[in-house]
Amino acid sequence: MYKASVNNKVFEIESDESGFMVNGQVQSWDLVKIADGYFHILYHNKSYRAEVIKTDPETKTFTFKINGRNYTVTLKDKFDLLLEKMGLNNTAGSKVNTIKAPMPGLIIDLKIKIGDTVKHGDALLILEAMKMENILKSPGEGIVRSVKVKKGDSVEKGQVLVEF
Repeated sequence: MYKASVNNKVFEIESDESGFMVNGQVQSWDLVKIADGYFHILYHNKSYRAEVIKTDPETKTFTFKINGRNYTVTLKDKFDLLLEKMGLNNTAGSKVNTIKAPMPGLIIDLKIKIGDTVKHGDALLILEAMKMENILKSPGEGIVRSVKVKKGDSVEKGQVLVEF
Protein backbone atom coordinates (compact mmCIF):
# COMPACT_ATOMS: atom_id res chain seq x y z
CA MET A 1 0.00 0.00 0.00
CA TYR A 2 1.06 3.56 -0.70
CA LYS A 3 -0.17 6.91 0.44
CA ALA A 4 0.15 9.74 -2.04
CA SER A 5 -0.23 13.39 -1.14
CA VAL A 6 -1.17 15.39 -4.23
CA ASN A 7 -1.33 19.15 -3.67
CA ASN A 8 -2.25 18.46 -0.01
CA LYS A 9 -4.93 15.81 -0.73
CA VAL A 10 -4.15 12.29 0.52
CA PHE A 11 -4.95 9.14 -1.47
CA GLU A 12 -4.49 5.49 -0.46
CA ILE A 13 -3.21 3.42 -3.37
CA GLU A 14 -3.15 -0.36 -3.56
CA SER A 15 -2.28 -2.63 -6.45
CA ASP A 16 -2.92 -6.24 -7.29
CA GLU A 17 -3.15 -8.41 -10.41
CA SER A 18 -6.35 -6.64 -11.51
CA GLY A 19 -4.84 -3.13 -11.39
CA PHE A 20 -4.79 -0.13 -9.09
CA MET A 21 -7.27 0.88 -6.42
CA VAL A 22 -7.36 4.49 -5.22
CA ASN A 23 -9.26 5.05 -1.98
CA GLY A 24 -10.88 1.62 -2.44
CA GLN A 25 -12.09 2.18 -6.01
CA VAL A 26 -10.64 0.31 -9.00
CA GLN A 27 -8.99 2.66 -11.50
CA SER A 28 -8.32 1.91 -15.13
CA TRP A 29 -6.53 4.05 -17.64
CA ASP A 30 -4.39 3.75 -20.73
CA LEU A 31 -0.88 5.14 -20.40
CA VAL A 32 1.49 5.55 -23.35
CA LYS A 33 5.05 6.84 -23.08
CA ILE A 34 5.67 9.46 -25.76
CA ALA A 35 9.29 10.24 -24.86
CA ASP A 36 11.46 10.32 -21.74
CA GLY A 37 9.37 12.14 -19.13
CA TYR A 38 6.35 12.62 -21.44
CA PHE A 39 3.18 10.50 -21.37
CA HIS A 40 -0.30 10.40 -22.89
CA ILE A 41 -3.11 9.18 -20.59
CA LEU A 42 -6.67 8.20 -21.43
CA TYR A 43 -8.88 8.18 -18.33
CA HIS A 44 -12.71 8.09 -18.41
CA ASN A 45 -12.64 8.89 -22.14
CA LYS A 46 -10.62 12.07 -21.55
CA SER A 47 -7.15 12.71 -22.90
CA TYR A 48 -4.34 14.01 -20.69
CA ARG A 49 -0.78 15.02 -21.54
CA ALA A 50 1.60 14.43 -18.64
CA GLU A 51 5.17 15.60 -18.21
CA VAL A 52 7.55 14.72 -15.38
CA ILE A 53 8.98 18.08 -14.26
CA LYS A 54 11.04 17.14 -11.22
CA THR A 55 11.87 14.00 -9.23
CA ASP A 56 13.45 13.72 -5.80
CA PRO A 57 13.82 10.00 -4.99
CA GLU A 58 15.29 10.72 -1.54
CA THR A 59 12.13 12.46 -0.33
CA LYS A 60 9.89 10.54 -2.77
CA THR A 61 8.54 13.81 -4.14
CA PHE A 62 7.63 14.27 -7.78
CA THR A 63 6.28 17.19 -9.79
CA PHE A 64 4.14 16.57 -12.86
CA LYS A 65 2.56 18.92 -15.37
CA ILE A 66 -0.77 17.51 -16.53
CA ASN A 67 -2.58 19.47 -19.23
CA GLY A 68 -0.70 22.61 -18.23
CA ARG A 69 -1.28 22.37 -14.45
CA ASN A 70 1.48 21.42 -11.99
CA TYR A 71 0.89 18.70 -9.40
CA THR A 72 3.30 17.87 -6.59
CA VAL A 73 3.10 14.25 -5.44
CA THR A 74 4.71 12.90 -2.28
CA LEU A 75 4.67 9.12 -1.85
CA LYS A 76 4.90 7.01 1.28
CA ASP A 77 5.45 3.29 0.81
CA LYS A 78 4.69 0.54 3.31
CA PHE A 79 8.02 1.08 5.09
CA ASP A 80 7.46 4.84 5.46
CA LEU A 81 3.97 4.12 6.81
CA LEU A 82 5.39 1.55 9.27
CA LEU A 83 8.02 4.00 10.52
CA GLU A 84 5.33 6.67 10.86
CA LYS A 85 3.13 4.26 12.82
CA MET A 86 6.09 3.48 15.12
CA GLY A 87 6.65 7.18 15.77
CA LEU A 88 9.98 7.35 13.93
CA ASN A 89 8.92 10.06 11.52
CA ASN A 90 9.73 13.16 13.58
CA THR A 91 9.36 16.34 11.56
CA ALA A 92 12.36 18.09 10.07
CA GLY A 93 14.23 20.32 12.44
CA SER A 94 13.01 18.54 15.53
CA LYS A 95 15.39 17.51 18.29
CA VAL A 96 16.38 13.87 17.96
CA ASN A 97 17.40 11.94 21.08
CA THR A 98 17.68 8.34 19.92
CA ILE A 99 17.24 6.10 16.91
CA LYS A 100 15.78 2.68 17.66
CA ALA A 101 15.68 -0.42 15.48
CA PRO A 102 12.30 -0.52 13.70
CA MET A 103 12.64 -4.31 13.30
CA PRO A 104 15.07 -7.09 14.22
CA GLY A 105 18.04 -7.41 11.88
CA LEU A 106 21.76 -7.18 11.26
CA ILE A 107 23.80 -3.97 11.12
CA ILE A 108 25.70 -4.19 7.84
CA ASP A 109 27.13 -0.65 7.68
CA LEU A 110 27.51 2.47 9.82
CA LYS A 111 27.50 5.84 8.06
CA ILE A 112 28.18 7.95 11.18
CA LYS A 113 30.54 8.16 14.15
CA ILE A 114 30.56 9.91 17.51
CA GLY A 115 30.71 13.69 17.11
CA ASP A 116 29.17 13.79 13.61
CA THR A 117 26.52 16.42 12.97
CA VAL A 118 23.53 15.02 11.11
CA LYS A 119 20.68 16.74 9.32
CA HIS A 120 17.20 15.55 8.46
CA GLY A 121 17.40 12.72 5.92
CA ASP A 122 21.10 11.88 6.42
CA ALA A 123 21.85 8.15 6.27
CA LEU A 124 22.87 6.82 9.70
CA LEU A 125 23.24 3.08 9.19
CA ILE A 126 22.10 0.16 7.09
CA LEU A 127 20.01 -2.53 8.76
CA GLU A 128 19.48 -5.82 6.94
CA ALA A 129 16.14 -7.40 7.78
CA MET A 130 14.28 -10.15 5.92
CA LYS A 131 16.99 -10.15 3.22
CA MET A 132 16.42 -6.45 2.52
CA GLU A 133 18.77 -3.56 3.19
CA ASN A 134 17.04 -0.71 5.04
CA ILE A 135 18.78 2.65 5.25
CA LEU A 136 17.85 4.29 8.55
CA LYS A 137 17.90 8.05 8.13
CA SER A 138 17.94 10.86 10.62
CA PRO A 139 14.44 12.20 11.32
CA GLY A 140 15.91 15.54 12.43
CA GLU A 141 19.09 17.40 13.30
CA GLY A 142 21.57 16.51 15.99
CA ILE A 143 25.11 15.61 17.00
CA VAL A 144 25.94 11.94 17.44
CA ARG A 145 26.64 11.41 21.14
CA SER A 146 27.06 7.63 21.03
CA VAL A 147 26.74 4.72 18.64
CA LYS A 148 25.40 1.69 20.54
CA VAL A 149 26.08 -0.85 17.77
CA LYS A 150 28.86 -1.82 15.42
CA LYS A 151 29.00 -3.42 12.01
CA GLY A 152 27.94 -7.07 12.23
CA ASP A 153 25.79 -6.68 15.37
CA SER A 154 22.37 -8.33 15.52
CA VAL A 155 19.69 -6.05 16.92
CA GLU A 156 16.17 -6.50 18.24
CA LYS A 157 13.13 -4.35 17.51
CA GLY A 158 13.17 -1.23 19.71
CA GLN A 159 16.86 -1.52 20.60
CA VAL A 160 18.63 1.87 20.82
CA LEU A 161 21.12 2.17 17.98
CA VAL A 162 22.27 5.80 18.10
CA GLU A 163 21.97 8.54 20.74
CA PHE A 164 22.08 12.29 20.06
